[in-house]
Amino acid sequence: MRIKSLDLLRQEANESGKSTLKRSLGAFNLVALGIGVIIGAGLFSLTGIAAANHAGPAVTLSFVVAAIGCAFSALCYAEFAAMVPVAGSAYTYAYATLGELFAWIIGWDLILEYSVGAATVAISWSQYLTRFLAKYNLHLPPQLVQSPFESLKLADGSVVSGYINLPAVLIVVLVSVIIVRGTQGSAVFNALVVSLKVLVVLVFIALGWQYINPANYSPYIPANTGVFGEFGVSGILRGAGVVFFVFIGFDIVATMAQETKNPQRNMPIGILGSLIVCTILFVLFGYVMTGLANYTEFKDSAAPVAIAIEKTPYRWLSQAIILAILIGYTSVILVDLLGQSRVFFSMSRDGLLPRMFSDIHPRFQTPWRSNILLCIFISLFAGLVPIRVVGEMTSIGTLLAFIMVCLGVLILRKRQPDVPRAFRTPWVPLVPVLGILTCALMMLSLPLDTWIRLFVWLAIGLVIYFTYGKKRSKLQMPGS
Repeated sequence: MRIKSLDLLRQEANESGKSTLKRSLGAFNLVALGIGVIIGAGLFSLTGIAAANHAGPAVTLSFVVAAIGCAFSALCYAEFAAMVPVAGSAYTYAYATLGELFAWIIGWDLILEYSVGAATVAISWSQYLTRFLAKYNLHLPPQLVQSPFESLKLADGSVVSGYINLPAVLIVVLVSVIIVRGTQGSAVFNALVVSLKVLVVLVFIALGWQYINPANYSPYIPANTGVFGEFGVSGILRGAGVVFFVFIGFDIVATMAQETKNPQRNMPIGILGSLIVCTILFVLFGYVMTGLANYTEFKDSAAPVAIAIEKTPYRWLSQAIILAILIGYTSVILVDLLGQSRVFFSMSRDGLLPRMFSDIHPRFQTPWRSNILLCIFISLFAGLVPIRVVGEMTSIGTLLAFIMVCLGVLILRKRQPDVPRAFRTPWVPLVPVLGILTCALMMLSLPLDTWIRLFVWLAIGLVIYFTYGKKRSKLQMPGS
C-alpha cells in the first residue's frame, strides 16, 4: 500500500537529460493525438458490430451513454494530468492515491487495454485492405487475412480456415518503426492523417445524409430477444460497453504528459477537446450509417462503412474513403502503441518492471526497447485473435482504469485538499461518483467471457508483481 508522493512525481516531471522523455507536444498536438485514436476502429468497425448484435439503430444512444461516462472520467483525468504531468496516466494517479498494489493492477490493466486496442485496429485495417484490393481483382490468400479461429466462405461455397492475419501483423511493425524514431515526428505524421480522417467522416455524413432510408430506423430500439444485451435497453447498455473502446483517446493523451510543453494548460485542453469533437461526430456518423443500411447487414463485419456506402450512388467514393480509412487507422495504432510504451516506461522507472522498459534511445529519446517488445507481442496478437474478442477486452480494461481515476480524485481531495490544482474537476464528489457508477454499469453489461479473460490477465499480473515488482520497487529501497 506504499504511496508515491506528489512531490516525488513533480520532481520526476521536472527532470531533464538524456534519460528523460523530450517535451515537444503542444495543445494542438494533444487534441490531434486524442482525435487520432478516438476516430478509429470503434467508429469504422465496432459501430456496425454493436448495431447488428446489441443496439440496432439505437447504437447512437449507445454512443451517448458511453460519452456521458467518458465525460465524468475525462474531467477527473484532466485534474490529475494537470496536477501530476508525468507519463503513466491512470497508473501514476493510482500510485499517488491508492497505493502501489492498486497502481500495479491499473498499470497491468492498461497494458492489456492498449495492446488489444492496437490489435483491434490492426485487424480492422486488414479487412479494409482486403476489401480495397478486391475491387482491383487483387485477392490475398484467405488463409493469410484471418486468425486461426476464423473461417471464410469463398465464392465457390468452400470454407477456408485462417492461419494468420498477415496484413495486421505488418501494419503494427511499420507503425512501431515510426514510433521508435521519435515522438515529434510521430505527432506530425499523426496530425496529417487525423486531418484526413476527420474529412472522411464529414464527407460520409454530408453525402450519406440525403440517402437515408427512414424504414431502417423502424424499430429504432429493436425488441429484446429475451437475452440480456441483445437489443432493448440492455442492448443499448451492452452496445455502449462495446463502443466505449473508441473513447480511450483522451486516456492515451494523459500518458503523454511528460512529453508535453506547459502540461498544466495543455493537458486539460487535449483531453476534453478531443472528447467533445469526437462525441458529436460519432452520434452523427452512427445515425447516417444505420440509416443507409439495415443494422442486420453489419453482422460480423469489421468494415460497415463500405456496406453503407454501397447504398448510395457514390460507390466510386467507396474506394477513396476506404483508402483514407486505411491511412487514418495507422494513427490509431500509433497512439495506442505510444500510450502503451509510456505506461511500461513509468512502471519500469518505479522498479516494478525490468529496467529495459525505461531505457531511452540516445538519439531519438524514446523507450525503444519497450517499443520493440510491444511490436512483437501486439503483432502476434493481431495476427492470431478475432476482432470481437480483442474489442471487448479493450472496453473492460478501459472502464476499470476510468473507475480507478475517478476514485483517485475523491481520495486525493480528501487527503490533500490544499494541493495546487491547475484544473479542478467540478462538482466533486458528484462527478467522480457518477463516473464510477456509469463505468461500472457498462462493465456489468459486458459478456461473462470478457470478465473471465480480465481476471486471468490480472491474476498473471499479480504473480509477476509479488515475485518481481514488490521486491524491486524503488519505494522499497533504502533512501527512496
